[in-house]
Amino acid sequence: MSSLSALREGYERFDPRAYLHNNYLPPRADFSSEEFVVPWKLRCLAETFASGEIRGRTLIDVGSGPTIYQLLSACDHFEEIVATDYLAVNREELGRWARGEPGTFDWSPFIRHPWQEKERRLRGRLRRILPIDVHRPDPLGAPLRPPADAVLSAFCLEAVSPDRAAFSRALAHVGSLLRPGGHALLLGALGESFYLAGAARLPVVPLDETDVRTALADAGFVLRDFRSYAMPPALRTGVDDVDGVFFAHAQKPLEA
Repeated sequence: MSSLSALREGYERFDPRAYLHNNYLPPRADFSSEEFVVPWKLRCLAETFASGEIRGRTLIDVGSGPTIYQLLSACDHFEEIVATDYLAVNREELGRWARGEPGTFDWSPFIRHPWQEKERRLRGRLRRILPIDVHRPDPLGAPLRPPADAVLSAFCLEAVSPDRAAFSRALAHVGSLLRPGGHALLLGALGESFYLAGAARLPVVPLDETDVRTALADAGFVLRDFRSYAMPPALRTGVDDVDGVFFAHAQKPLEA
């Protein structure tokens, strides 16, 4: 497995537009059937937020990358959304979208009509785009005050960790951003060892369901829901070697 320094060096070649093209255009972003992977991810998030239980002042999106689809269901339930990423190129891509600049990625197929209104609400609540390093005990550099009511992370922790132990530590660091009783929502890859983003071929720590469940328990979370998706042959396009995707909803216990 790669060291953290080698991982960071690899990410210097990360191409946000290539990553978006590989993962958020057809065939993976095919909305003709609810059984394709992107509709499945959106459904997991929408159903979880629809319960009304996960809401509050602040949600932190950990390792946003250049994407906003993961925030579409959240934006109606929080006063403020804080997007974060280690890479400046991803923060710049998010900033251009938040400002409504021309030429940014078209997320309208991901948004049920009226999509202009949903985009307006999300832009209004996306107040900050901050640097983050999940391998530091204080991932944002200093504790957030007050702590977040929820954290969300999609395809980040396993992609920036050299091994399972580092993944578990990163998850615990992310948990420190939450208030007691706060919620964590995770989307991630199962059985993946690499993915492509332009010239970058980036390593991923291969996880199975037991690895994810164990890491959540070790980080002090109570698992509320776990779902998995097997990547069908038609969506194995060569841009990665992912076997499937997981969704987990966990909660930080209230302090005794």
